[in-house]
Amino acid sequence: MLKAALTGSMAAGKSEAARAFARLGVPVFDADAAVHVLYAPGGKAVRPLQARFPGAVDATGGVNRRRLARILARKPRELAALEAIVHPLVEDMRAEFLHAAEKQGAPYVILDIPLLFETNAQDQVDRIILVTAPEDVRRARAFTRPGMTQDKWQMLESRQIPPEEKTARADFVITTTGSIADTRRQVEKIHTRILAALPPLS
Repeated sequence: MLKAALTGSMAAGKSEAARAFARLGVPVFDADAAVHVLYAPGGKAVRPLQARFPGAVDATGGVNRRRLARILARKPRELAALEAIVHPLVEDMRAEFLHAAEKQGAPYVILDIPLLFETNAQDQVDRIILVTAPEDVRRARAFTRPGMTQDKWQMLESRQIPPEEKTARADFVITTTGSIADTRRQVEKIHTRILAALPPLS
């Protein structure tokens, strides 16, 4: 089973591209959705994050992402500690997803990995699909999201490698400056090319 990574900078349009692949029947692992599960009441990340970031868990018993973001804005160096807690838990969920997809006979899967290159995870996948948009477009999208601030934008952007380097290292590129229909057409072409390149079933 082939593993394709879907990556791109913040607000590039990865979610729409992921939905387009899912519409075609491709199993998609959404890392952000996995984090939501981990942060929910009873989630595996709740207790360790409460211990490391007092005040991040609210009255519901789950991690409040806005509170956590405010804590990290005051102590940006603590981001590494957050990732050390959350990333292994996400990887466990990804492994379960891959096992289930392979058992179902999926020819390939999409793994949504926003910081693919930044975390040196490119060797863990067989194909790389980059979703991209100009910075001004991404910025406008990002600032429609609750809790986005100039400091948070700069912090997140500073963690990204240059877009031109990502483009050079990707197998496929999806540009999301057009309509949703245009994004879906690009995804359909990539889907066709991936399936055509797969070895026939024995």
